[in-house]
Amino acid sequence: MSQYVGSKWRKTVALLRRKSLRSIIPRTVAFNRPQLLMMLKEFKMVYVKPDTGAQGKGVMRVEKSDGHYRFQLGKRVRFYLSYNPMYEAIRKETKGRKYLVQRGVHLLKYKGRRFDLRVMVQLNPRKVWETTGIIGRVAAPRKIVTNYHDGGTPMAVSRLLGSHINKRALRRTVRSLESIGVTAGLAMRKKFRRVYEIGVDVGMDRSMTPWILEVNTAPDPFIFRKLPDPSVFRKIRRYAKVYGKW
Repeated sequence: MSQYVGSKWRKTVALLRRKSLRSIIPRTVAFNRPQLLMMLKEFKMVYVKPDTGAQGKGVMRVEKSDGHYRFQLGKRVRFYLSYNPMYEAIRKETKGRKYLVQRGVHLLKYKGRRFDLRVMVQLNPRKVWETTGIIGRVAAPRKIVTNYHDGGTPMAVSRLLGSHINKRALRRTVRSLESIGVTAGLAMRKKFRRVYEIGVDVGMDRSMTPWILEVNTAPDPFIFRKLPDPSVFRKIRRYAKVYGKW
């Protein structure tokens, strides 16, 4: 069975050890009053997320604009005229748990809804990391997270990216995502020796830069059953059986 690593911070540190990944990992710091303010001054928009947790629960989008502040949790958006009252409101939402602040990525949209990509990467039967599937996840209306369990809609990558780039660029982007997935697998395996599979969540911005938003060491394989090509899920399941997930 593949090792589960819960801490987003520990996983980020493992990825940063790979030089080729550093430029596409959004800056991430511990959540506290001065760090959040510093990140907002530098990036204007950030995500505040729990260090441990899944399915997008507890994730907040925080923005600074013209000296005003706002943050969104779920569908609710709250506005503030100054920083400190907003910080206190966010701190209450954290309920004393460890949170992180991550540079915000302005995700591409499909029909007005943000989307990101889940890249499934597995140690294949030859003990070589292989990207076995890529699927898009479109956020529910007015939601900031794309997770399927929070109302996100799984969709083929060609459909999502095809509305932004031509077919040639799409093929190039998919190859790049596959490579990023394999490199992330190598980085995780070097730090966590019993990791056999990961799900890499990648956000594409308007410049088509792929940003690694998060890595999941217990990715849901069943989302890939939503793809029109059933062979993708069959391969994922076949590989998982080798390392005892099924």
